This record gives sequence, structure tokens and C-alpha cells, in this order.
Amino acid sequence: MMNNLISRRSLADEVADKLQHQILLGKYQPNDKLPTEPELMKFFGVGRSSVREAIKILANSGLLRVQQGVGTFVEARGQNREPLSQRLKRADMQELDEVRQLLEMKIAEKAAANRTEKDIEKISHWLAERKRTALAGELEDCIEADIQFHTAIAEASKNEVLADLYKAVSVHVKNGFLSIYQNTSIFTSTQHLHEQILKHIINSDAKKAWNMAARIIGHVSQ
Repeated sequence: MMNNLISRRSLADEVADKLQHQILLGKYQPNDKLPTEPELMKFFGVGRSSVREAIKILANSGLLRVQQGVGTFVEARGQNREPLSQRLKRADMQELDEVRQLLEMKIAEKAAANRTEKDIEKISHWLAERKRTALAGELEDCIEADIQFHTAIAEASKNEVLADLYKAVSVHVKNGFLSIYQNTSIFTSTQHLHEQILKHIINSDAKKAWNMAARIIGHVSQ
């Protein structure tokens, strides 16, 4: 069926993607045992380490379970699951940006309630870097500073799930920003709004932090 060599972009990721696709299509049912490592190596045309890493990726996502000395099995009801990292790869820029925007309101609100002085220092650092790179016209560095600014706010929320979600989405948003924006003008024009978010976080005003994040979203989305 499939004996093609997989590109070297990321062998383990490619094998994991193809195995997951086969499971979702029903080739392997819940509790089915997967072929042995040598069989998978031959089937996908890759080495043992790539097969093992692919199995590890899918096991960590809950799609597979590995029983030492017995084999690797499809997890029950796993065919209905898709790892978030894989789903984000399929998302378009509009979907990613909408999720990011919703997260930014909540993390701003939570950061205002839970931030520490160390958090304030980190957020302030990235806000200053955002301004510097925007004025200098350094687009890629400015986008990175913007993402790190909001990531620092996410970490200040002290909600690890929110922070992890924001980080996961932001990885994919950065490339989208690079394709959308030709210069740093949008970052310059919204700098004062980001400064206001920091002010509300410092003042522990959760409501105003939420509202300011929503205002930024409205401004950028126009």
C-alpha cells in the first residue's frame, strides 16, 4: 500500500501523522495491536529511531498505549481524538487568531489578579522591546516581542492550562503575522494600548485589563 520514503523534514512527525491518519480512517480499531517495529520501519521506509519517536508522540497524545514486552495498541476511543499540536497545524490563520484573541482577554484578567513583581518585570521588558523594535521597523523581532509580551502575561495568570494554550497557539500565529503584516505600523499604533494593559495589571484591576485586551482586539481586527 504505502512504501514511499518520507521526507526528512521531520521523519518522526511524518510517521506519527500517517499512523494517526490510518487510525482515524479505521485501519486500526481500538485495542488493535500495531505491527512490529521492523514491519513499521519497512512500511514507512524509515529507521527504528523514527518509528519509536512516532509511537512516543502518539502515546503521549493518548492515541496509543505501549505495553512493555507485549506491543503497542490503539487506545480505546482514541480514534476520536486528535492531538492539539496536530489540530493547530491544520488551522487557518483566522481560526488561530480568534483563539489567540479570546485567550488574551482571559490571561489579562487573571494576570491582574495573580501577577507577582517578577512577572511585572518580565512583562515590562517585553513591552519595551516591542516598542523599540516597532520604532526601528524590525518586523520579525517586533512580532516576537509582541508574542513574548502576551506570553509573559499568560504566565502571570498562574493558570498553567491557559499559559500552555496561549504558547501552543502563538507558535503558529507568528508565521501568520509575518505573512499578514508588511511593516510594524500596527504595532506602533497599538503600543499605548499595550501600555495600558500593563498599567491595569500592575494596579490589579482585572476588569480594566480584560476590557483593554478586548479594545486591542477590536482595534487590530478592524
